Amino acid sequence: MSSEQFLRFPSIDGLRAFEAAARLGSLERAAEQLCISASAVSKRISTLEELLGVSLLLRSTKPLTLTAAGKEYLPQLRAALELLAAIPLHRRAVQRVERLRIAAPPTFARQILVPALPQFTAAHPDIELELLLSTPFLDEAAPEAEVEIGNSLTGAGGSEGQVLMLGQVTPLLAPSLLQRLEREGTPLREPADLCHAPLLRTPIEPWTPWLRAAGLDWPEPSHGTRFVDLGLTLEAAACGQGIALGRPSLAAAWLGSGALLRPFALSVPAQKPYVLHLHAAESVGAQAFAAWLASCCAAAELAAGDRSA
Repeated sequence: MSSEQFLRFPSIDGLRAFEAAARLGSLERAAEQLCISASAVSKRISTLEELLGVSLLLRSTKPLTLTAAGKEYLPQLRAALELLAAIPLHRRAVQRVERLRIAAPPTFARQILVPALPQFTAAHPDIELELLLSTPFLDEAAPEAEVEIGNSLTGAGGSEGQVLMLGQVTPLLAPSLLQRLEREGTPLREPADLCHAPLLRTPIEPWTPWLRAAGLDWPEPSHGTRFVDLGLTLEAAACGQGIALGRPSLAAAWLGSGALLRPFALSVPAQKPYVLHLHAAESVGAQAFAAWLASCCAAAELAAGDRSA
C-alpha cells in the first residue's frame, strides 16, 4: 500500500487558525485577524487537533499556551505556510493593512487622541486602528491591545513605559459661575476666595497639592458630587456646577471655546502621568503610532501651556 494512502492533509484554514492563535495568544485576536468569529477559530483548531491526534493549545490559560506537541509543530507549520505564501499566484495585488488596537482612558481618548487621529491615518493609510476605552483608576484590566495608554509607569512583566504627558493642573470654571460669584459679592480675586465657591471633587486629581501650593491649609473638599472621570469633572465645570482642578491640555476644547476659564496662574504637577506601553514591540505599526502619539502629546501640552518650566 502506498504511503500516500495514509496521508491526511489538514485544511489551510485550520493551519492558519492555529498559527494565528499561537502567535497572538488569543482566540479573539486571531479571529479579528482572520475576519471570522472566535468560536470558528476554536472549531478549526479542534478539527486540526482531531486530525493530528494531539492537543496543540492549552485554552485554559491567558495568553494561550502551546503544548509540547504544539511547540514542535508550530515551526514546521510556519515553514510550510511561508513556502505557500511565497508562491506568486497566492498573493493578491492589494495593499496590506495592519490592524492595531489602542486602549486608552476615556478623557485622554476623547480630548487628546481622537481629535488628532486624522493626522495619523492620513500619514499611515496602511494601518487600521481600533480604539478601546480602559478605566485604569478603577484597577480594571485594560482590554487586550497592541498599544496601551494608562497611568502606571510599570507595565506587565515589570517593563517600563514611555511617559507621554506629565502635565500641570489648575482651577477651571465656567464664565457663568464666575459672574454668579461676582453678583453674590464673592468674586475670585485670589486663591483664598475659593472658600466661597463650590469645588468639584475627583479622586483622580485631589485639590490638596494645589491648595498647599497656594498657601491654603484647607482639607480636601468633602461635599458635592464625586466624579471618577476627568472628562465628567470638566463637563460639570463647563455647565457651571463648580470649579474643577484640571489639566489645560485635557480642557483645551472648553478653554478654546470660552466655556472654561483659568482664574489663577498657579498650577501644580498632575498626580499621575499618561504612560504608553507597547505590547507588540516588534510591530512596525505600533512603533510608528507610539512615535506619532508622543509628538502629538508634546504639542498638545505646549499649546495648552500645560508643561512645567
